[in-house]
Amino acid sequence: MNFEAIAPGIYPELVYPPYKSTVKRGPTQPLLRLDAPRPVTDNIVATRSLLLPHDMDLTAQGEGEPLGEKIVVTGRVVDEDGKPVRNSLLEVWQCNAAGRYRHKKDQHNAPLDPNFNGWGKMLTDDDGRYRFVTIKPGPYPWGNHDKAWRPAHIHFSLFGNVYAQRLVTQMYFPSDPLFAYDPIFQSIPDEAARQRLISRFSLEETVGDQMLGYEFDIVLRGRDATPMGI
Repeated sequence: MNFEAIAPGIYPELVYPPYKSTVKRGPTQPLLRLDAPRPVTDNIVATRSLLLPHDMDLTAQGEGEPLGEKIVVTGRVVDEDGKPVRNSLLEVWQCNAAGRYRHKKDQHNAPLDPNFNGWGKMLTDDDGRYRFVTIKPGPYPWGNHDKAWRPAHIHFSLFGNVYAQRLVTQMYFPSDPLFAYDPIFQSIPDEAARQRLISRFSLEETVGDQMLGYEFDIVLRGRDATPMGI
């Protein structure tokens, strides 16, 4: 990633005091550019063999239907010129409808869903498009401050040609009342950039009476880049 190609205000500061854990883990010294000890062009070969049968349908990974609102999420991954990023490995992970992750460190007093793991992966097609089916995640408390609740969101991870070329972002849902109170969302300085983290409801992508559709496009660089590192 060429950080100089990102317009000011799109990326969060590495230390953002309202997001308390960044104070402890964020670097306080200037960043250093490291030379790779070996070529970085031969690490990842994105092929369909990376995908398991239900990686693109997070609702089909259990013995039965998971609880919650079933949705479909789709969008395009493009560069700063709007050209598609083809055959790119994209991973997603999220909590369940009750706001709990299937992870040993998540001890939130909410039920786990035996039929929902909360993770998947896919490859973009020749148009840079991806699509997956899941359950709309719930908000959850996270202890950052008094009455701290995260807005409903899905984590996205995108890989380039090598594992070092990895970008992470979050997708939110329209009209969430928690946006104004969430330090992670508010850590993006530019208001227009924050809005690019919010998916769009899509009647066109909605599937009959089965699931509502949401669109979330990801722009990798340039003035309209999607905020990363959150």
